[in-house]
Amino acid sequence: MSSQVRLRLLPSARCLFDQPVQVKVEGLRSRQVVTMRARSTDEKGVVFSSSATYRADGSGEIDLLRDPSLSGSYVGVEPMGLLWSMKADALHKRFQKPCALNPHVVRFSVHEEDREDRMLAEVTNERLLIGNGVSRVPVKGRNYQGVLFTPPGEGPFPAVLDLCTLMSEKRASLLASRGFMVLTVPVYTDHPDNVKQIHLDHFKEAVDFLQQQPKVGSKGVGIMARSKGGDIALSLAAFVSGVKAVVSINSCNAVVGVPLYYQNHQIISPLRSDITKIITTESGASILKYGLGDPLAEENKDSLVPIEQAKGHFLFVASEDDLNWDSKAYMDQMAERLKRHGKENFETLCYPGAGHLLEPPYSPYCASSFHRLVHHVVLWGGEARAHAEAEVHLWSKIQEFFRTHLSCDAAQTKAKL
Repeated sequence: MSSQVRLRLLPSARCLFDQPVQVKVEGLRSRQVVTMRARSTDEKGVVFSSSATYRADGSGEIDLLRDPSLSGSYVGVEPMGLLWSMKADALHKRFQKPCALNPHVVRFSVHEEDREDRMLAEVTNERLLIGNGVSRVPVKGRNYQGVLFTPPGEGPFPAVLDLCTLMSEKRASLLASRGFMVLTVPVYTDHPDNVKQIHLDHFKEAVDFLQQQPKVGSKGVGIMARSKGGDIALSLAAFVSGVKAVVSINSCNAVVGVPLYYQNHQIISPLRSDITKIITTESGASILKYGLGDPLAEENKDSLVPIEQAKGHFLFVASEDDLNWDSKAYMDQMAERLKRHGKENFETLCYPGAGHLLEPPYSPYCASSFHRLVHHVVLWGGEARAHAEAEVHLWSKIQEFFRTHLSCDAAQTKAKL
């Protein structure tokens, strides 16, 4: 390692997962060409890495805010490219960080050009999934289980229910670190194959729990969900009072897979799949996009969620290159349905070049992985750079949307106390 070469992360090598860092190298020779690398290991022990070639300026410095990558995992000026372009050392692996207590630890290093064995400098970036002072409390209700994240201080805080398809804490803990009280609850706690029906009452119980929290100041709750969690979120908005704002990310406008029950009655029939329309690619990964039935077909109309009944606001988000299902078409159909009923309580966001798995920003982009609900490897869609840009924009938009529609009442908080 070269003693005069210095690799710096500004403003700090320790930050929240969703915060950008400025990567700078100092002490190189004038115009020296080097290879920069990033490496991390996820909860499953899978190694993710990226690399990019840079040329120093006349002073022997490289600044990723300013300087373009000449080759490698990406090209051009991409200040956070070393993070989002990281790929697994095995095919079809998705970056796993289900527990908020474990930080995302990334080792950045600088090497002589194309010489991994000749390292000039290194630094470790500790990317925290939970902010200072945020409390994490496992919660078990009568019919649901999850984890509650509460920001530091007395509040009042806006309340959000994060409906994840399978249990994950990352999105909830990061949103709590931005000043929201967030309860994350999975749609599936049992193996999906064992679930023959879903009861909306179980998720209503979680909504009620949030509203009863002493530090909650919003008059209703927000819900954010992606994929299968989305149709549950839409249904809660349609049938349950107190839901004021829903962020629906790459969701279907119909209930997918199994029937939905509420108060012991089936309220929505499931939209069925047609496996003959699933496309298998040369890599062995499948494209599921065309495998769902048409929600607007006469035989499927009982599967549509009656979102026009909702009293709250919607933010519909769709990735144009979603290969899991036709999110853009579903979003357009939901917008048209609300307009037809004279409703203006919605916004739409569309991301060209983004795939299904929109996450908080700076996650390693995942092109394909094992789909636990369908039992085989699938393509999620998207192009890495466009997908990463969409994640940065969407994360900011989610916070803005919830702050707008979940106004807090300090007097209401004091009354609860």
